[in-house]
Amino acid sequence: MITARAAHTFEPVGRSVAAARAFVRDTLQGWGFGDVVDDAVVLTSELVTNAVVHAGTAAEVVCLRSGDGVRIEVSDRYPEREIPLQSGGVQMGSPDREGGRGLQLCAALASRWGVEYSPAHKHVWFRLDLPERQVGTRAAGPSVSTELLPLADDRVRVAVIQIDSEGAVSAWNDDAQELFGYPAKQIIGQPLTDHAAWPHTPGTSTGIVDALRLSRWEGSYGIRAADGRVVPVYASHLRVRDPQGDPSTVCLLVRDDERAVLATPQRGAAPEAAHRADGQSSDPFETFIGSPAPDDLDGLLQRTVERSRDMLDGDAAFLLLATDDETELEVRATTGLPSARQRFARVPVDTGSGRYGTARMPAVHEDLAAVPGAVPLLDGTGMRSVVTVPLKVEGRLTGSLGVAAEGSGRYSNEEALRLQFAADRIALAVESARLGELERLRRGSLSFLVEASDLLAGTLDRDQTLALMAQMTVPTLATWCAVYTIADTASEPYLSYVLHEDEERIDGLKELLGRIEPPEPVPTPGARIWPAPARAAHEAALEASVRSLDDEPHHLGSGISSTLTTAASVGGETVVLPLVARNRVIGMLVLGKPSEDHFRQENLELAEDLSRRAALALDNSRLYSERMAISQSLQRSLLPPELPEVPGVEVEVIYRAAGEGNEVGGDFYDLFSIPGGAYGFAIGDVCGTGPEAAAVTGLARHALRLLAREGYSGPAVLERLNNAILDEGERSRFLTLLYGELRPQQDGGALLKVVCAGHPLPLRLRQDGSVQPAAEPQPLLGVMDDLELYEQTVRLEPGDVLLCVTDGITERREGSRMLGDDGLAEVLRGCTGLTAGAVASRVMRAVERFAADSPSDDMAILTMRVPEPQRN
Repeated sequence: MITARAAHTFEPVGRSVAAARAFVRDTLQGWGFGDVVDDAVVLTSELVTNAVVHAGTAAEVVCLRSGDGVRIEVSDRYPEREIPLQSGGVQMGSPDREGGRGLQLCAALASRWGVEYSPAHKHVWFRLDLPERQVGTRAAGPSVSTELLPLADDRVRVAVIQIDSEGAVSAWNDDAQELFGYPAKQIIGQPLTDHAAWPHTPGTSTGIVDALRLSRWEGSYGIRAADGRVVPVYASHLRVRDPQGDPSTVCLLVRDDERAVLATPQRGAAPEAAHRADGQSSDPFETFIGSPAPDDLDGLLQRTVERSRDMLDGDAAFLLLATDDETELEVRATTGLPSARQRFARVPVDTGSGRYGTARMPAVHEDLAAVPGAVPLLDGTGMRSVVTVPLKVEGRLTGSLGVAAEGSGRYSNEEALRLQFAADRIALAVESARLGELERLRRGSLSFLVEASDLLAGTLDRDQTLALMAQMTVPTLATWCAVYTIADTASEPYLSYVLHEDEERIDGLKELLGRIEPPEPVPTPGARIWPAPARAAHEAALEASVRSLDDEPHHLGSGISSTLTTAASVGGETVVLPLVARNRVIGMLVLGKPSEDHFRQENLELAEDLSRRAALALDNSRLYSERMAISQSLQRSLLPPELPEVPGVEVEVIYRAAGEGNEVGGDFYDLFSIPGGAYGFAIGDVCGTGPEAAAVTGLARHALRLLAREGYSGPAVLERLNNAILDEGERSRFLTLLYGELRPQQDGGALLKVVCAGHPLPLRLRQDGSVQPAAEPQPLLGVMDDLELYEQTVRLEPGDVLLCVTDGITERREGSRMLGDDGLAEVLRGCTGLTAGAVASRVMRAVERFAADSPSDDMAILTMRVPEPQRN
């Protein structure tokens, strides 16, 4: 039988949810249904949210009272037909999903529930039955066996102490005298703080005085007895007023091991009972959070703020987690606030002296307008009253939970006590989830840094290093990234690379950054805020909006849209990390977030580690590039200029220096004109490879040209070169050299005078395919002082080829096999009829295919061929 009815219609606006919660709470409390108020408010909040926020229609809430319970109906004008069935075999989806969550809560909390449809309306109803209890019983615990009852002395003594508004003892009963040894006349009038041994929390200046000012408080501390010992007690404080309106506090105290005498019983079944008779959990944590509880930290925190907001009929709620050093709090979950703007923002734990200036103690602000900045998170949100409580685990601050309302004077110490009770129930679960998240983040960070180090160490190219730096941070650590480089101490920072997770925004971002001054190159480690990009983006968006108002709608171009898009992507938090290598700032790494977004501290610490590795890699690439440029410039100076054309003779050269980045090694070649219509040619091999061998190469090549053009014969040229090499002392290296003079003949042939000083013998290929050495071996250069060298004369007939190589060709190896002189001769026999260029190419291909490994020695090939006369 329906004994009372209350109804109200709420408009489709966000504030209607809070108004609906207040309506249901006031109605049920007025009916005396306090036992089901919390469940009713939670379910109403979810259903009205679905109507006015998600469906966007007005919502009508009807409360119907009967003798044994209450039925609440929520109606909207969005008759969605898909509903989850109540049968056990149907999966209702994730409880963290927005759609359908209200119905899942109905199934979990309500005694009965259902959905009814009409052509234009949908009615969701639920019924909550009142718990059965004896008449006159406000709350009762379970019946348990005698063995499970708590132990106590033969007589349980309860000290009743009254504290006046000044904190002095005004009443002291006989049990207090028995417990602590003080007669009433000795202690009345003395401050209780003189006898209380209050547990001190590091970093706060609060104590029992603050506890005595709360409307209700329970907890443990100690009382110093008359004999000097401290008696641990469990206390229950209740704040009261006398008929004149003066406040005082009544304290009930028992021995700490008898706390069950005063401890407030839990709602419903005892904590020992894992489940109620109907199978539903009665665990305090699940009672507050709901079952099943979210298995991830973000979901748990979001559920916590929503439940806290509903519990205190607030307009907003927030939860912040403390950093490891307990100096700052990081915003992790909000409801009713612009969460995108606030997420991961940081506020200090201690903002002033006293209990209202620290997050370590509960605090109630009746009107934030009277104390601007008292809760920085709520600045500019329109919230007036707020209650905040700490989350603590084993005495350590792990977070702060708060509920706020738009009206002033909404909260008192009573709400602080209720919220603290809830915070104590969830603190351990939150800390456990937070530690699990940190462990996953740290493992991911280590993997990220290992991979980043491998990638950065794998290149010495400057441009590729810049690209890797940006690609490793976007989108893992930031939405966009820019790298500024500094060439030297006298140079200004230069914007070298820009990357955005949306490639279409890169050009706009680069243009925006190009219009503002680069960040100051400060060597101080760590990330620092750089407001210039967000400010420039805001100004650009404002200018674009003003222009759009002045233009006709059909004249609006894509430029305004692009400007606004860029502004939104750069309008969040921007940080700068210095790139410091070898005690010098070589650049800056800039990371940015989109509008109203903040960085997580863990990501900033990871970015700082990455910036140190990236700075060293960037500096290494710079040094490598500089040295490569110098090396290549010097090496190119050692190579001969463009080879002259020899009348009647084909000449081809192939040169390969061993080692990455080497253009010149220990092998060298040359072909140059000398007086009398002749041409000097040389091919040699200095002992070793690399820069040291290249230095002797330059000496040999320039000396050969100088001496040959002075008219010296081949043996005289080599003997003087030998002396020059020996004059180098310890820097000298022995040298094998094939030197000759080539004179084209009128009859079509060519006459050669050759000296082979320790070098592989030149091979002569005749037209019939036969191959013979074209010289005899003689001593190499750079070993002995006195050399007696001689030259040999060779005539090349039309069609003949002279092949000259260095030992990098003949000593090409594959395991125990070596190409050798015989192998080279075999290759040359197959080159009959080929041009000089074709012969050189075929020989080089044969050498490369002989072994799979890259050559370990320099290689040079010089071929000369007298072409056959053209036949008519």
